[in-house]
Amino acid sequence: MSGVVRRSLDGGVARITLNRPERGNAISMELATEFRRAVREVLRDADGGDVRVVLLTGAGGAFCVGGDLAGFAAAEDRSEHIAELARVMHEAIAALVEAPVPVISGVHGAVAGAGVGLALLADLVVAASGTRFRTAYTGVGLSPDCGVSWVLGRTLGHAVALDLALTNRTLDAEEAERRGLVSRVVPPEELEGTLNALAGALASGPPAALANTKRLTRAAGGSDLVPHLADEAAAIAELAAGPEAGEGIRAFLEKRSPRYRA
Repeated sequence: MSGVVRRSLDGGVARITLNRPERGNAISMELATEFRRAVREVLRDADGGDVRVVLLTGAGGAFCVGGDLAGFAAAEDRSEHIAELARVMHEAIAALVEAPVPVISGVHGAVAGAGVGLALLADLVVAASGTRFRTAYTGVGLSPDCGVSWVLGRTLGHAVALDLALTNRTLDAEEAERRGLVSRVVPPEELEGTLNALAGALASGPPAALANTKRLTRAAGGSDLVPHLADEAAAIAELAAGPEAGEGIRAFLEKRSPRYRA
């Protein structure tokens, strides 16, 4: 990798860090390509059982300020450049959303444009107090990409989503938490410790149960209740026949912590 994206693995937790701190981790074509590569490599390791949680972070003073506008301006064909950039980022984001492992984003500072989608489409979003979310697209004559309109519309409803997207008003971490966009807000000095503790707890959890829980919960918004109940019944029965449920139930009755294996 070129260094604009860093990847590490520790205790089943794969961390992917956007690493253009001097540019607020603005998404250039190089960063997008390296991010997609990192996601693919991490999820390949997840298929092998080595990765049980994915953690997304940004280096420096911001999580991600969105697309690299200087790159947009310098492109020979701006439309083609932005279309390709969106395609690459969308492939990476879709893979994370569909991944069978929990994805956590840890955000701080500025989160704007495509960075909003990247952050909020994670399964769990932990924000440092002082984090500021801003869609920003219409301010430069563009419309949303990277799932921003989808996640805002699904979570907030049209009135609030359009307020944010049309006016580009800033949403602070506390309001984002109240509106259900953020899982929890912590003091900046506690962000890293909170992320490590949360990722570690999930990494020691039951992989198949976590995968099914993620899949069912994400599918709920687009499914009717009756077929969803059938899907839930099939999933819980399948898990009940496996080793994770056996260990979890025994551990509960024996008053000890369960010991799950990948």
